Amino acid sequence: MRRINLAVDVMGGDKGPVTTIEGIYKASKVFPKVHFRLFGDKQKVVDELNKFKSFKNFELFHTDEVVKSEDGPVDALRKLKKSSLRLAINDVNEKKSDGLVSAGNTGALMAISKFVLKTIPGINRPAIAGLMPTMRGENIILDLGANIECTHENLIQFAIMGEVFSKLVLAKKKPKVAVLNVGSEEIKGNSIVRKTFEELEKNVKDIDFHGFIEGNDINKGEVDVVVTDGFSGNIALKTAEGVADLILNFLKNAYESSIIAKLGYLLSKPALNRFKARIDPRKYNGAILLGLNGIVVKSHGGTDAFGFSNAISVAVGLIENNYNDEIRSILTKHSKFN
Repeated sequence: MRRINLAVDVMGGDKGPVTTIEGIYKASKVFPKVHFRLFGDKQKVVDELNKFKSFKNFELFHTDEVVKSEDGPVDALRKLKKSSLRLAINDVNEKKSDGLVSAGNTGALMAISKFVLKTIPGINRPAIAGLMPTMRGENIILDLGANIECTHENLIQFAIMGEVFSKLVLAKKKPKVAVLNVGSEEIKGNSIVRKTFEELEKNVKDIDFHGFIEGNDINKGEVDVVVTDGFSGNIALKTAEGVADLILNFLKNAYESSIIAKLGYLLSKPALNRFKARIDPRKYNGAILLGLNGIVVKSHGGTDAFGFSNAISVAVGLIENNYNDEIRSILTKHSKFN
């Protein structure tokens, strides 16, 4: 593994440096050749760094400006030009870092990243992509909220970006790509998804296009890439998270319902621990802003250090596999995107 410089907005997230610094420390044990460029309030960051005396592979860049969760994207872009988030993004744009990770304000992260880094030629809009557990491993779904309304050209670009991600990061040799719809038949859905189907079927020959799938098929693992607009994608993601919480809540209540049930819990505890680990959202933390001229990964603001370290792992994987170079190479094969 080559040396990687990774910018981190350490002020982002619900707990800021308390979570991000510990997450960085955990990631540094896995990726010893990653050099971390930390952006944040020096006093607050140093207090946390002092808890991990053995961690030396970093540089700290002070700023006392922070983008808060309630700040609008436009205000963050125009008024907070020295925020930890903005400086981290600038660092990528100036080629001092190979990518960045932030647990901060999603709208601000998207707005500033798009303004500073711009999109890859041939990509009209960046998309937020995320990993989801399935019966056969995991797949990628995009968009998860960046683009509420999309054209069929946007969805085709999402398909291409998701397919390349699946190959490079998930090691899928020939990823199956599908478009999320209200039915699997070709005649179902609105004009945009039907046009997307037609184009992917006829004109994008190097993608293994599976057709339409419905929401209940996402977690079956029959496809590796699920393409949709940000409105439907965000609803699908939040619904899946809610169902996971519901199942865990039902299990907890069932095992607490009687003495026999509690004994049953003790007997089945190893299997239950494996089950909880399998659907642990922290393992899938790290949404990717695909389509930008730079690697940008968004961690969930409420995650813990383990979850944040997984977001770093996603960023490192994209950088190691030269994701953006592969996207550019693929797009040159499709004249309509040039």
